[in-house]
Amino acid sequence: MNIRKTVARVAGIGFVATAALGLFSTGAANADTFVPLPGGEITKTLSDGTVVTVKLVGESANISPSMGATPVHRNAWVSASAQVEISGDTSATGGKIFPGYVVGCQVTLNGGGAEGGVSGGASWDSSGNVTPSAGATTGGNLSLGPGQAKSFYVLDLEQADDFGSETHKVRNAFKGGSGSVTWADETIGLSGCGGYAQARSFVSVEVETDNVISWVTLWGQPFSLG
Repeated sequence: MNIRKTVARVAGIGFVATAALGLFSTGAANADTFVPLPGGEITKTLSDGTVVTVKLVGESANISPSMGATPVHRNAWVSASAQVEISGDTSATGGKIFPGYVVGCQVTLNGGGAEGGVSGGASWDSSGNVTPSAGATTGGNLSLGPGQAKSFYVLDLEQADDFGSETHKVRNAFKGGSGSVTWADETIGLSGCGGYAQARSFVSVEVETDNVISWVTLWGQPFSLG
């Protein structure tokens, strides 16, 4: 079991993950800064008429000084809920929800992705849609230099494959017309960045209907890590 996740349970079509392990604040002299974020919503009509709505609600970040207490160390704890609704004339068979974050050091995270060469488990197409790469990674403890950006996924779900071996998944699969994922106090720990740093959430959804398989991605608002 990955010790980074101390609570992980599936309840119906929704998934709740809590990351309780992280870096601690250096004390009252360096108070945390709570940042409420607007989340977002996107609706896309697929080629067969299926309507997909992806929402990001309750998004926030708690920015904290690091144990290193130096300009090259930053900490944040992030929380949000991703919700997916599928409607239309076609029959939705389900989908998969991939929530994650992009973190950049002296990189502007705007548009449909990040400038500066993003790596670490996701790739972007020209429309800003995110798809997992072969090297999909989890865990928000990152080391970045100027001009670098990396992505990571929130989920790390342990399960057995068809042969009984342990596998890890970075998505929550759901059946039918709706699904959700909620995460609380997911750690972003950044080291090595001497300039300004930003982070930005994304929720990428793979939707399956009787006729098509398609991707829809919702981006959150970029926020400063200091």
